[in-house]
Amino acid sequence: MEAAAPVQHGDFMSSYHVRQRYWARALIGFSAMREAQAGGAHRALAALESQGYIQQLVTQNVDRLHQRAGSRRVIDLHGRADMVKCMVCDYQMMRHAMHAEMARMNPSFVGLQAGHAPDGDADLETDFSSFRIFDCPRCSGILKPDVVFYGDVVPAERRLAAQVALAESDAVLAVGTSLMVFSGYRFCRTAHDRGIPLASLSLGVTRADALLTHQWRAPLTPVLEQAVRSLKGAERSL
Repeated sequence: MEAAAPVQHGDFMSSYHVRQRYWARALIGFSAMREAQAGGAHRALAALESQGYIQQLVTQNVDRLHQRAGSRRVIDLHGRADMVKCMVCDYQMMRHAMHAEMARMNPSFVGLQAGHAPDGDADLETDFSSFRIFDCPRCSGILKPDVVFYGDVVPAERRLAAQVALAESDAVLAVGTSLMVFSGYRFCRTAHDRGIPLASLSLGVTRADALLTHQWRAPLTPVLEQAVRSLKGAERSL
């Protein structure tokens, strides 16, 4: 089955049918994201932070796996998928609580099976017209995952916090990203303009290739784990 197009912010906000389809699919697919475990690359980055080599981690991921791995200085640039927020009164609640309410309201959807898709979605196509959406318990406004959808913008406080961290940094390392989304690429451009080292570790090309001072096209986990071991060894030899 062909992958579904990303949800557009404007469509989510303006169309009840889009929200029905989104939440029905998420009711089935989000368990995969909720149950995801941090990998070796996440743990290596957390170790580098604890060793004092990472001052700020800025991630475009919304799965909170960096925090689960032990990273503390994290800016979730695109938000966090485990929270929902009211678009009217800013009420917030944990997403699993909202899903529990929608499961109670839509028992016929709970048992449906579908393959998992990115970002907590599911490859489910059916008649969504009967699906009941759980609205804000405070004001009945639209609840939306606290993440940046396509067509939305990164909240100013997150962007400014990342810019402040960048201004205090000696170098920037982009890990496992193509940097095709401008919200991340902008920081690489700023680093280049400042003249500080800018490196990339990924398997493929990036939007910032022409700006890089160092580039490694290699698997993330072995390289980062070797960096942790090497830096520990260097510390012991001092």
